[in-house]
Amino acid sequence: MLKPELREKYKNLRADITPSQASDLGLVLANGLLQIPIWDFFYYHIFLSIEEKNEVDTLPLITLLQGKDKNIVVPKVSGKNSMENYLLTDSTPLKKSVWGVPEPIDGIEIPESKIDVVFVPLLAFDTLGNRVGYGKGYYDTFLNKCRKETVKIGLSFFGAENEQITDVNENDVKLDYCITPEKVYEF
Repeated sequence: MLKPELREKYKNLRADITPSQASDLGLVLANGLLQIPIWDFFYYHIFLSIEEKNEVDTLPLITLLQGKDKNIVVPKVSGKNSMENYLLTDSTPLKKSVWGVPEPIDGIEIPESKIDVVFVPLLAFDTLGNRVGYGKGYYDTFLNKCRKETVKIGLSFFGAENEQITDVNENDVKLDYCITPEKVYEF
């Protein structure tokens, strides 16, 4: 299947999820995270959810990571296809971007080379670990700057597409895992 078709399909499926369901499913995904061997790392990059787009609620994951005394890093768009990464603390000021993404205004910047685990936003993924995002390339650009061994984890309300994504290109970065309410996929 092609990425534009999958974007449309999963935006429509996601639109049927209520905010309450998204919150409940966020808790289920956080529990699924406990099945993945990532707890010896230090820096965990996580996206902050766009509520208006019914994205996976990442607050339960952030709470879980905080409870395990992990360093949480959040993104801020800094230009075309580029992001800066800031340590999330109790005093990190956040402001919604023009896209509705909560972003840090400033703070302690963390280089990509220090990030051990990245929770990747997505609309869809296939059984090979290819993902479909919103199509702007921010995360693929960012992931290509991270270390090769950085663990990449997708979060999805829906299972993998059985049909392979056919328009994958050389800049697309595959997932290592994807957590869904029913299953944790490993690629």
